[in-house]
Amino acid sequence: MKLAIHQPQFMPWSGYFHKMATCDRFVLLDNVQFKKNEWQHRNRIRSPTGPLWLSVPTTYKFPQLINEVGVADDHQWRTRHLKSIENNYRKCSYFSLYFSRFEEFYARELPTLCEYSIASIRLLADCLAITTPVILASEFTVEGASTERLLNICRHLDADEYLAGAGGKGYMDMDLVAKSGITVSFQEYAPPHYPQHFCKTDEDFVPGLSVIDLLFNCGPDSFTILMKGGTA
Repeated sequence: MKLAIHQPQFMPWSGYFHKMATCDRFVLLDNVQFKKNEWQHRNRIRSPTGPLWLSVPTTYKFPQLINEVGVADDHQWRTRHLKSIENNYRKCSYFSLYFSRFEEFYARELPTLCEYSIASIRLLADCLAITTPVILASEFTVEGASTERLLNICRHLDADEYLAGAGGKGYMDMDLVAKSGITVSFQEYAPPHYPQHFCKTDEDFVPGLSVIDLLFNCGPDSFTILMKGGTA
């Protein structure tokens, strides 16, 4: 059984869902240190002038874990996000197919950032028809840190193969992996080009955006396009 482990992100990019679709189970590592100004609380969509950030305001205080971070008392952020999505994608071919799903998402008032991130992951995975089971790391207890922790999660879930991100080559202890009996493979992913609104030439294409952009531009073909971007 192949397992992938990743921190929860808000409205992730296509590579995140490629990783999810390539494994048998996907663990959200929600009980590790939160990192401010990274992908855990924000992502980007396309606008006429380039990338536009969708950021969730937080009440983060060091050293809170991801699942401990609250959402700031700013009820307008959800309205701003929804308006940004509507204003920039309403002329896209598949706007009417998905927009109501985002209206439902932003109508919800949740107490923590992690709950919004997980809800956004489940929403986008459902739009892409990805059915890989998602498990929260906080739902069980394992010991260790870094590579040891990842391997112990694999053991806990009876996984014999771990799918790591490309960055794992730089920090994983491969000697420890070799002794574990668990096979490790590394995802290699380059976001594929697709017809993108506001993009007049190939040079105008903005890669690495939230998968929101792919969905509104390509609709039911989004999963097939997404999967062309990488290998493991």
